[in-house]
Amino acid sequence: MVHDRANWLMKVRRAALVLSAAALLFAYPDIAAVHAQSVMRTPNLNIQPRIPTINPTVTPRIDPNVAGRAVTGVDRRRPDLTMRAPPRIGVTSTLPNARYSPNLSSACSYAYRAGSGECQDKPVSSSDGGGAGKFTKNGKNGGASRNTPLAALNPSTTVPGEFVAEIDGSLSDAQADALARRYGLVRIESQNFPLIGATIGLFRITDRRPVETVRRAFAGAAGVRSVQLNFRFLLQDQKTISTGGDPAQYALAKLRLPQAHALASGANVTIAVIDSGIDERHPELLNAVADNFDALGSKEGPHVHGTGIAGAIVSHARLMGSAPQARILGIRAFGVAQNGAESTTFVILKALNYAALHGAQIINMSFAGPKDPLIERGINATAARDIVMVAASGNAGPKSPPLFPAANGNVIAVSATDAQDKLFAASNRGSHIAVAAPGVDIFLPAPDEKYQMTSGTSFSAAYVSGLVALMLERNPALKPGEVRAILIRTARDLGSPGRDDQFGAGEADAFAAVSAAGAVPAVPVAAVSAPPATEKVSDRQEVPATRALNQPAAAMASEKSAVGEPNRPGAQ
Repeated sequence: MVHDRANWLMKVRRAALVLSAAALLFAYPDIAAVHAQSVMRTPNLNIQPRIPTINPTVTPRIDPNVAGRAVTGVDRRRPDLTMRAPPRIGVTSTLPNARYSPNLSSACSYAYRAGSGECQDKPVSSSDGGGAGKFTKNGKNGGASRNTPLAALNPSTTVPGEFVAEIDGSLSDAQADALARRYGLVRIESQNFPLIGATIGLFRITDRRPVETVRRAFAGAAGVRSVQLNFRFLLQDQKTISTGGDPAQYALAKLRLPQAHALASGANVTIAVIDSGIDERHPELLNAVADNFDALGSKEGPHVHGTGIAGAIVSHARLMGSAPQARILGIRAFGVAQNGAESTTFVILKALNYAALHGAQIINMSFAGPKDPLIERGINATAARDIVMVAASGNAGPKSPPLFPAANGNVIAVSATDAQDKLFAASNRGSHIAVAAPGVDIFLPAPDEKYQMTSGTSFSAAYVSGLVALMLERNPALKPGEVRAILIRTARDLGSPGRDDQFGAGEADAFAAVSAAGAVPAVPVAAVSAPPATEKVSDRQEVPATRALNQPAAAMASEKSAVGEPNRPGAQ
């Protein structure tokens, strides 16, 4: 009996100790959670982190609360307890300031601020490569990289709750408003578009009804001819860095622009640039912007992207654009938004309409988005007016489907290459690619008399738009199909022999194209098809740029000065 009583007391004491230990753990959960955070590599711990790896060279959509959530599994064997850390435990997020600490400033001007809040006015600290760069560890092992598809960075391709509808042009504003109210909508704006011969209205749902339900009901209303969603489009640039370094431009030699400029410089040719705001007071752009139109109706000032695109075409001070004497018709259609500079169906249609009605001979479209019925209609109508359209293929990478407007058959789609003639890693591919042009580490003007180093198919398209201006100066009678045919026939083959989905017919050759444009009065439209796989332009020596500058002539990227090399531009 005494022995049994002793055993009973021992068991009671052990149980009390176990219960006391458990009570302490539940009373002070922070002890276990903080310990788990600080010893994540201990073999005893089974931790499932939810903190995303973030590549500082990409501008993703970031949830500032993500980094504050963690699930912590603690294996103590005796007892076996699995605990979830309270929401207040874990790494306290300081995004966006910690995310881009060298680049953010509350006083950053609009010209250099992306929609995410990032300031692009200072060098970034690392790069994930591209054509000639190197991938960072995060970009390679699951972190966002410059190859992240466009849809992944911006899942929403439409403006929530908005429709673009073709309505009866005879309706007054009051009648259109009454029509909208009957279907629980508000008319934001409507306009007649002579380009497509239609009156288009922009409408918004006033309650929480399903978008598709409202769209179908409104499409059946008397006086409504068609209804579609208001799609979003994004500019196609990567992260830029502001610099005052060497103005070397390897693109000049690659495109043989100095030789082409001996034949033509783009004089008396008008290029519409549908983009963000342009700093027309920049020394590189003085007297080059003939007209401006703000399709947004905003008060936003010049922006880094639009200024860079204009610079790639008409720079004429320290730098040399592809058509330094062309006229720019600046059309602001992109404004800073949550996911970066973006535009919509309705605004881009206004921009196309203005360009077509105000003498544009070429339209540069350095943006991309989904296939949009109204934009397709506008582009087809623009092509019917014999206006040449050039577009960026997109920066969504090799797995992306074709992006528009580049994938429209009436548009010259341009992919991007680097100084070593390699494809820009983020460049879209596809059978619609016509030609390639330099688009990696491009030195261009930026607002407030600054300069930038940037990458993206946006700038490849701009170079080709300027090249087309040289061709039209040389031969104003050329039709869009003939321009495409000459560009394809004279391109320098890259990659596998013949046409391919990466480079199209190859890298554009300004000198060969301008020479061909002046050699014949017109090229048969049938020549638009790509050349046979065996057809290649003869090899040539690269001639360095020789335009008079205050500093030495253009050099290849491998010869960059120490000023620009430490901080190569990263992705988006």
